[in-house]
Amino acid sequence: MAQTKTQSKLRIRLKSYDHRLVDKYAKQLIDLLAKEEVQIKGPIPLPTEIKRYTVNRATHVYNDSREQFEIRMHKRLIDVVNPTQRVLEIFSSLDLPSGIEIEIKTF
Repeated sequence: MAQTKTQSKLRIRLKSYDHRLVDKYAKQLIDLLAKEEVQIKGPIPLPTEIKRYTVNRATHVYNDSREQFEIRMHKRLIDVVNPTQRVLEIFSSLDLPSGIEIEIKTF
């Protein structure tokens, strides 16, 4: 009977309203992880989430006069295969810039 070695993964998901900021930070993370010599998959661009809002310009009259706004949420995904303890320590000591959200899952 052959035994298979299970692989653990660390999934990092970055979100931001500014695509330049999320790309810059993803590149920094990739460079940091490359120094630790772990196997990396990504950054994978995920579909941009667009929220659109329509607002009346006037309060009671002129219903045909409206303004439209939208917010775009840019997302990137990075997978780290078989992370070491050192990699986990790096993520606990990360200093995130404002305007970026990071979500880390292990499986």
